[in-house]
Amino acid sequence: MTKQFKIGTRGSPLALAQATITCDLLIRSGLVAEDAIETVIIKTSGDRIQDRSLADIGGKGLFTKEIEEALSDGRIDMAVHSLKDLPAWMPDGLGLAAVLTRADPRDALLSSVATSIATLPQGACIGTSSPRRKALLLNRRPDLTIVDFRGNVGTRLAKLAAGEVDGTMLAVAGMARLGLTVDHHPIDPAEMLPAACQGAIGLEIRLGDEWVQSLCDAIGDTVSAITVAAERAFLAALDGSCRTPIAALATIDGDSVRLEGLVARPDGTAVIRVHERAALADAARLGSEAGHRVKADMPLDFFVAAELSR
Repeated sequence: MTKQFKIGTRGSPLALAQATITCDLLIRSGLVAEDAIETVIIKTSGDRIQDRSLADIGGKGLFTKEIEEALSDGRIDMAVHSLKDLPAWMPDGLGLAAVLTRADPRDALLSSVATSIATLPQGACIGTSSPRRKALLLNRRPDLTIVDFRGNVGTRLAKLAAGEVDGTMLAVAGMARLGLTVDHHPIDPAEMLPAACQGAIGLEIRLGDEWVQSLCDAIGDTVSAITVAAERAFLAALDGSCRTPIAALATIDGDSVRLEGLVARPDGTAVIRVHERAALADAARLGSEAGHRVKADMPLDFFVAAELSR
């Protein structure tokens, strides 16, 4: 038996599924008894406000702010996040303690009228709230109409079924974790580069909490931590806002890590890409240097366009 501790999470079906994955891993590690874990559901600003885009209300950090406050205050001992929602910079005293084994990082198209971006009808209407997906869709298909699509997975699937749009996009990992069997079409990263850390679950704790850190060490995945380190460093170097379309995907290739990253104009009319490789131990440096390189190549109108997209 170990002392009891509390895990904090959002209350969406996907967030709860990810919290359950974390709890199961802790129990199977033998370091925590099942009755020692309490899951605490915390409603975030991002969950409460559904009538405006994330960019208009403060960005993805609104899905983590209240959870991090509970962690800092000691009301919970560990926070479970979709890592792509966790800002590159965390509050003082908190840190990313572990990354669970990453699932499929790809995006998927869900549509009753097409099986790929290329086969969408001329002028098709696609629902997404992601500036990255919007920019990359328009870069491939400038004829498409993109409309804002907020809500959890179930809400977006209901809107699609009701015919509000011709298609939408979801993360393959999220659908798998929810056990969804809906027809979907994964998109090659060469065509639609994923968001940084998509498919990864991150465990955030109070720095210096050696007991909780030991639990995280027992269930974390080293390979996933390396790829995520490169992607988060890329994002941090760009100081990306919720309005800036940024994508990154790192992969392990033998004894090195490869990173592909990009920044796009919000309207998709231009994309700057970078491909870099480094030793595994230099993953974070790789991401940071790649991000700074892309930032140096970004025309001023990329920044202006992001502000004008408000």
